[in-house]
Amino acid sequence: MRFRSSLVALLLVAGACAGTPEVVETTVPVVTTSSVAGGPATTTADVIVEAIERRDLPNGLDFATEQWSTDWSRRTVELDSIFLGIRGPDPRDRIAPLDNPQYDSIADSDWIEDNEPGVLLTLGDIAQFYPLSVMTRHEIVNDVVGDVPVSVTFCPLCNTGIVFDRRFEGDVLRLGVSGLLRRSDMVMWDDATDSLWQQLTGIGIVGEHAGDQLTIIPSRIVSFGSFAREFPTGLALSEDQEFGYRYGQNPYAGYSSAKAPIPSFFHDVLDPRLPALSRVVGVDEGGVVKGYAFDGLQAAGAVNDVVGGVPVAIFWGDEATSDALDARSISGGVGIGTASAYLSTVDGSILTFESVDDLTFRDLETGTTWSILGKAIEGPLAGKSLEVAVHRNEFFFAWAAFFPKATLWEGP
Repeated sequence: MRFRSSLVALLLVAGACAGTPEVVETTVPVVTTSSVAGGPATTTADVIVEAIERRDLPNGLDFATEQWSTDWSRRTVELDSIFLGIRGPDPRDRIAPLDNPQYDSIADSDWIEDNEPGVLLTLGDIAQFYPLSVMTRHEIVNDVVGDVPVSVTFCPLCNTGIVFDRRFEGDVLRLGVSGLLRRSDMVMWDDATDSLWQQLTGIGIVGEHAGDQLTIIPSRIVSFGSFAREFPTGLALSEDQEFGYRYGQNPYAGYSSAKAPIPSFFHDVLDPRLPALSRVVGVDEGGVVKGYAFDGLQAAGAVNDVVGGVPVAIFWGDEATSDALDARSISGGVGIGTASAYLSTVDGSILTFESVDDLTFRDLETGTTWSILGKAIEGPLAGKSLEVAVHRNEFFFAWAAFFPKATLWEGP
């Protein structure tokens, strides 16, 4: 239990990225796009409009947010489901996002071990890698990739890496870490309206943008080694981000081997179907959410399914990929593998996949061999790439809390 008390102290003083609610909400379809169109849509989330005095905000929010212009009268969630992750006045960006991120070539990224995980974003011919060793310290990277303004986000307490298009109704939002937590998931804020956004879903939960949806850009969590092999001209976040941090160390040592999330940040009843901090791949396609247990994916190697009418394939492999949230050194974490979801339609034909080995897969229709990152490397379709499905690798407790009615696949 020593790690738990020290971790709680770290989060309360230096900050975290999570939320802890007391209210169970119904599933809200996540509005996403697989081709970046440049603007979010409105969700079906109900917006509650009722006057509230700042002094009546619960959980110490009145004091912490005194300097905010947030319109607390507009919300989609109960306000008592939002908690402080960082104590004190105005906790915004105490965890500092990267607004001027620096990148290195793969050759200059020798400080990143091959087994270290990171968020991989590919847009057109651009491939960029965001090591979790950096993301656990900053949680948000605001950038422009190609001509697309993006926010790359990672919540360590839920293990959710999600990329958002930050264009909204003609404006480009700058997203930050609010210091508020809900269901152990980061609550983000934008500097245009001080609205609050749920990181795990991209839905505005309080303020002018309550009920609005940020467009999710498909991404995946993969190992640096796989990224470097497949995208030799790609870029990775540099070790030098001008903050003086020592990247490569896990500030949440021991977290992912715990039996439950931190109680002060998560107040819901835990779903008993899987261990709370086991991982799932949550796929969001066609307005439907479905989860796939990591253990089941490891046993199957490849899973072919249909989510929301969309044929998908989930690949599991690269088993040396380290757990970024357990050992003190991220590269020293136990191997947990990589799981990524893809759209399985290529040139109008639906493909069915099977695992060949730890890094390769084969489709049964053409016999083409595919890499774990979805590139056809040998066979009739060589040179083709699978389109990445909208998905996340999150801890089960968080996925189940936000999508309580979604179907869970536990294994073959």
